Amino acid sequence: TGTNGKTTTTRLIAHIVKNNGYKVGFTTSDGIYVQNHMMEKGDTTGPISAEYILKDPTVEFAVLETARGGILRSGLGFSQCDIGVVTNIQEDHLGINDIDTLDDLARVKATVVRSVKKDGWAILNAEDEYCMKIAKELSCNIAYFSLDEDAPVVKQLAKEGKIVAVYENGFITIKKGEWKIRVERATHVPLTLGGKAKFMISNVLAATLAGYLYGFKTEDISLSLQTFIPSAAQTPGRMNIFEFKKFKVLIDFAHNPSGYRGVEDYLNSVEATKKIGIIAGVGDRRDEDIRECALIAARMFDHIIIRQEKHLRGRTEEEINALILQGIAESGKNVTHEVIPKEVEALKHAMNSAEDGSFITALSDVITNAIEVVQEYLDKENEEA
Repeated sequence: TGTNGKTTTTRLIAHIVKNNGYKVGFTTSDGIYVQNHMMEKGDTTGPISAEYILKDPTVEFAVLETARGGILRSGLGFSQCDIGVVTNIQEDHLGINDIDTLDDLARVKATVVRSVKKDGWAILNAEDEYCMKIAKELSCNIAYFSLDEDAPVVKQLAKEGKIVAVYENGFITIKKGEWKIRVERATHVPLTLGGKAKFMISNVLAATLAGYLYGFKTEDISLSLQTFIPSAAQTPGRMNIFEFKKFKVLIDFAHNPSGYRGVEDYLNSVEATKKIGIIAGVGDRRDEDIRECALIAARMFDHIIIRQEKHLRGRTEEEINALILQGIAESGKNVTHEVIPKEVEALKHAMNSAEDGSFITALSDVITNAIEVVQEYLDKENEEA
């Protein structure tokens, strides 16, 4: 569980498990899978989906993405697990179902690691203060992960002899006290986009730790990290990049400030003549979250296409667009923008009008449409070639 990174971490752990010869069932926000066959499509991160996997007699190993909504409605769907992971606790979905603060959200997410068996492992993000608060109330073993090996908290954990996965000198590394086991160089892990997508490295650290603590060999984990390719097939809507002759298109599911910052961090390393962003506000977010997303978008893009199609959730388009425009104005940066309500049309317009060397980023909550449209364009270009 966690705010961002749940699906990618779930899929990567499932990949590691499958490569170790288990028949694996997993649930994600895009569907229920047994091995890699999608059994049901949709947001399947609640207890009913978990039970679907746990009742399947062919499944030997379950990896379950668990979202806050399902926990609040009807719990987990299982009473105990061997390993629980919390990726991070960030601003998202606040102000709904009486979950108004990050402390409230942390309490909900903690349900997952509180269900870990006494001799099992909780895996927590050492850089996240709310994860560190959760650590104080657990009675199972705890391991941690952090992008910064030199952070005071990581040094302290190492001193205490704790197991911490860190990103050090370009490596995905597991530290036990002062001992280090280097698992793989980040640039050899396709998911990290050449080591440039920091938030993906974080997900890799969490999944590596899960595999290691379960008892898989580091060389097997390393092979799994190298063979998990971020793509519309393996990780739909998670940093999917499509390369056209004249421009590139990135599709990502980012829909909260923390997700936007992750994309911004990656785009800082991208050379492009023009960076175009397609963004939308989701109706059930707080005003300040919608404004902040727009402000970050203004920082990372030269031109913004605002679209609105789904998930108005009680607001009007005008309201949401007004908040987005406020956020863009607050950035103080001179960014051009236009409004194209339908996602598919916004994407087509961006691709049809892209200049040489442009980089188009679609931050989308309706991912399958976007991927299909871009794939169609790419196929057409390849046919004409």
